[in-house]
Amino acid sequence: METKSAATTGKSQNKGDDPAFLYFPTNYRWSMGLLICLSGAPWMGTEIDEVNRVGRALAGKVGDDTAWFTEWARMGDKIEARGRDELRKGHKLTAASCFMRATRYYQTGERFIQPRSQTSMDVYAKSVRIFQEAASLMHRPRIEPVEIPYGSTTLPGLLVHPDPEVAGKNPAPAMVFFDGFDVTKEIQYGYGIPDLAARGIGCLIVDGPGNGESVRFRDLPLIAETEHYATPVYDYLAGRKEFDPKRIGVMALSLGGYYAPRAASLEPRYACCVAWGAQWDYHDIWARRLEALDSGKVLSLSVPPEHLQWVLGVDSRAAALKKLEGFRLDGIVQKMTCPFLLLHGAGDEQIPLPLAEKLYNAVGSKQKELKVFSREEGGFHHCQVDNVTIGVHYMWDWIAEVLKQ
Repeated sequence: METKSAATTGKSQNKGDDPAFLYFPTNYRWSMGLLICLSGAPWMGTEIDEVNRVGRALAGKVGDDTAWFTEWARMGDKIEARGRDELRKGHKLTAASCFMRATRYYQTGERFIQPRSQTSMDVYAKSVRIFQEAASLMHRPRIEPVEIPYGSTTLPGLLVHPDPEVAGKNPAPAMVFFDGFDVTKEIQYGYGIPDLAARGIGCLIVDGPGNGESVRFRDLPLIAETEHYATPVYDYLAGRKEFDPKRIGVMALSLGGYYAPRAASLEPRYACCVAWGAQWDYHDIWARRLEALDSGKVLSLSVPPEHLQWVLGVDSRAAALKKLEGFRLDGIVQKMTCPFLLLHGAGDEQIPLPLAEKLYNAVGSKQKELKVFSREEGGFHHCQVDNVTIGVHYMWDWIAEVLKQ
C-alpha cells in the first residue's frame, strides 16, 4: 500500500516559502541540526528558550562549527550544573530532566566536529554518562543501559522497557532501533521512544558499528553487512525473558533506511521492519555528492562531508567509495518477507523521493506500506525532522498493530 498525497511530487520548493522552522535559512546543515535538537522537546525536555539562546549566541557565526560546538557545550554545562544543584536538594526527577536536556545539547554540538578533538570526545563521553545518570533517576519509562555481545567485543545499547501496566505479565513485543549516518542512541531515545513504551512495546536502541560510542570509543567502523550485528542483537533481545522472540521487529532512520531493510531481509526472525527514510544505493549517493562538492556546489548534508571517511575508518575518498560498494539494497530486499513500513518526506533534500519509491517497489514483502509526508501535512523534510511527532506516531501505531496482533 502506498500512501501519498496527489499533490506530492517531491520537487524542490522555494525555501523562502518552506513552512519548516529554518532557524538558519542560509545554512541547511545548521538548520537541520537545530531541529534535531528541538525535536526532542516532548521526550527529553528540550527548551525552546535555551535553544534560542544558543542560536542568538551564534548570530554572525553561521558555518563556524567550532563556535557551534562551543555554544551548545556551554548550554549543556549550564543545564548540567542546574541538575547537580537540584540533585543535592534531593529533587531527583528535576535533576533527571536537566541531565536529559544537557545530553541533547552536548550531542547536538559535537555532531559537526571534524576531526574529533580530545575536548569533543570528552564532552561526548560526559553526555553518555549523564544520560545514564538521568535514566537511573527515572521510573517511567525504565531505561536499562546494556552491552550486547558482538564478536570479541560488545555493542552499547539502551533497553527501554514497555509500560508494565500496558504490557501485562506476558512477554512483550519489542523493536530493535539502529542509528543512521550521524545520530546516536541517546538522540534516538528523544525521538518518541517513551511513546512506544507507553504502547506496551519495548525498544532496544543500539549504537551499531560506525555510530555513537561504537565508532568513538570502540574502534568499530561502519560496515555494509548489517546482518553481522543485527543477528546478535536479535539473539540478545530474544534471550531476555521479558520479550517475545516472535514479536521483535527492526527499524532505523536515515542511512538506517539501508541498515534495517538489509537486516530484515537477511535475518528472517525479525517480525517486521520500519525504514524511517529510504536508501537504495549509498555508493551512488556519495559518488554524486563528492562530484558535486568538487564542482563547488553547496549540498544539503546533515554533517560535514569528512564524516564519511571517519565513520568508515578510512583516510581517503577513494577508499570510502570502495567500502560503499557494498551499501546497495538491490538483490537483497527482494528477499524480505516480514511486514514493511517505509516513511519518507516528499521534500527530502538528502534522499530524493524516487529512491524511496524504488526501494518500496523492490521489497519482497506482501504486506508493505510507503507513507510519504507532504508539505501541507508536515514531516516534509528528511526523516520528518520538521515534525518528528507526526512521523513517530505513524510508526508507533503501525508497529503496535503489527506486533500486538
